[in-house]
Amino acid sequence: MEEPGSKRIHSVLFVCAMNAVRSPMAEAIARHYFGRSIYVQSAGVHKGETSGFTTAALDEIGIDGSKHKPRTLDELEEWEGLNFDLIVSLSPEAHHAALELTRTLAADVEYWPTQDPTLVTGSREQMLDAHRNVRDGLVYRIRMRFKQGSDAKGSQD
Repeated sequence: MEEPGSKRIHSVLFVCAMNAVRSPMAEAIARHYFGRSIYVQSAGVHKGETSGFTTAALDEIGIDGSKHKPRTLDELEEWEGLNFDLIVSLSPEAHHAALELTRTLAADVEYWPTQDPTLVTGSREQMLDAHRNVRDGLVYRIRMRFKQGSDAKGSQD
């Protein structure tokens, strides 16, 4: 089995349940750091509503996530096809869907179990903290997984 990160990735698709929180956050982060060297998209198994907490958490680190429009895997396939080197699933349902896609696609699949911050209740600050935790975990994981030398923004830090 190849070590993660050993094969050059040219395109990545992030998938979660609704394409409203986790996968659009991952897409925005990956584009921010690696958008010049990797084609990045996201989709959901179902279509959800964009989360204001997601946009706020990304804004805090200088990434604009406000233009994201949730879409399903079916919509993405219809609009541009599903031609990706790697599919990263962020929820159990998305992982099942990603594995089903490999019946007809020659893509690698990685499962990155990621908490759903929308399940956190409480004050606005507690809910925003849950989104920040997901954001920070994704920033770390994406930067470690896709680092390819000096073409990454912020690679000097």
